[in-house]
Amino acid sequence: MIIEHPNRDKATSKATKAVVLLLLLVSVALMLIVTIGGWDALQGAKPVQIAYILIYLIMAFYVGRWNRGVLPVAAALAILLLIFAAVAVPGWLDRDETGFAQPTIDSGVLAIVTALIIPVQILLIGFAMRAFNQAWNVEVERTTDTTSGHSSSPQPA
Repeated sequence: MIIEHPNRDKATSKATKAVVLLLLLVSVALMLIVTIGGWDALQGAKPVQIAYILIYLIMAFYVGRWNRGVLPVAAALAILLLIFAAVAVPGWLDRDETGFAQPTIDSGVLAIVTALIIPVQILLIGFAMRAFNQAWNVEVERTTDTTSGHSSSPQPA
């Protein structure tokens, strides 16, 4: 008995998976820049930032293994991160004025990096949902005929 996943072999599925992986890793990179660069200024957000980074890395691992179940979770967390980023950008811009202690990376730069998180999350939402609709989980069982060496017709699982 051989189990095949025909939807995983499609070029569109492979490309979508690669894009979702890339967007998750780009999100992690942007969050790392903000977290490391603004560590002193991130008052109560440090645990949230670290949790998001770890969760996104775990989701990237599972997407890399064709796990379809994490895709809606990735989209939901991307919506929340988008909101957090949209709210945080003005805060970083306000810190650029005199009288505020500057974080490790200039707060203007951190505002730009935080603003870049927004379109990345919008793309992640769209591509995660597209990937979810590609049905990566569909399995087709094929039995192998040991006498002739040929496979029989597909048996839906």
